[in-house]
Amino acid sequence: MNQQLNNAFTLFLSLLVEAMPFLLLGVLFSGILLLFVDERKLIAKLPKNPLLGALVGSMVGFLFPVCECGNVPVARRMLMQGVPTPVAIGFLLAAPTINPIVIWATWTAFRDQPEIVVLRVVFSLAIATIIGWVFSVQKDLRPLLQPALAAAWQPKQPHKDRKKTSSDLLQSGTFWLSGTGDPIRLDASVLQANLAATPIKPLSERLRLLLDNTIQELRELGSVLVIGSAIAALIQVFIPREVILNLGGGEITSILTMMLLAAVVSICSTVDSFFALSFASTFTSGSLLAFLIFGPTIDLKGIGLMLSIFKPRAIIYLFALVAQLTFLFTLFINLYVI
Repeated sequence: MNQQLNNAFTLFLSLLVEAMPFLLLGVLFSGILLLFVDERKLIAKLPKNPLLGALVGSMVGFLFPVCECGNVPVARRMLMQGVPTPVAIGFLLAAPTINPIVIWATWTAFRDQPEIVVLRVVFSLAIATIIGWVFSVQKDLRPLLQPALAAAWQPKQPHKDRKKTSSDLLQSGTFWLSGTGDPIRLDASVLQANLAATPIKPLSERLRLLLDNTIQELRELGSVLVIGSAIAALIQVFIPREVILNLGGGEITSILTMMLLAAVVSICSTVDSFFALSFASTFTSGSLLAFLIFGPTIDLKGIGLMLSIFKPRAIIYLFALVAQLTFLFTLFINLYVI
């Protein structure tokens, strides 16, 4: 038992060390979106068509290489800035896979099977676009969002018309302290008004706020990352790997097994292709694709981080949609293609 606990602690640390830099990258980028990007110009340039918006959002990750730990704070910032729901959902689901770092890593691992690399990108893009389009049907997203984010997502009102919040605590990505020490809603219109009124140079003020926002979001998202990594490590140690391997012989069971394995092991998308490569000789190509597609979208760490955006029922919707589409696409590969 002591040895198992030691192994679990080692895995926990490895997951945490592997994921934390990418979480930091995502938090930094979300702060840059808030402080250096005029969301009115950003929203004006985004497609209004739900399907096209979901496609564009899914491809944005190629420009901003963040993994399944870093995409959550960025997606949350997008929603807070008023980015259309299909765009934010498409980015949330596709960014961990549709980015140059992950594509390069997958090519390195599966150089002898280039079809794995191509199909991973194509299927991930298709799944994210479809789900982003499906979520566009939900015109009012607030019932699916956590209360703090739902309050920020609602249509912006002039600062003077806003009611005082029930709490004056500094909240991650939501409030920052003014020069008088009073909490102020952290949205772009209020922020720009206060920056214009302050004698401090805009760049230095923005950099200070970027640091404050980064610290607050790391405290909030880092805590759920720790919990998710701990759960993933415990499951990996106390469920024998042989049990999972014995389920991987069939065309259907192999896909289900690798999807379950992807959710359990919670490996960062930048290195998960090398883990999947170790199963290439015993598992079907479709099941390898299922691991590479499903894992970056839904895993224990990701679910924990997604709880900072969505209520549990919304995560269940996402989980069910991603699982069904991944299963159907990869089963088609097993049966008719590879």
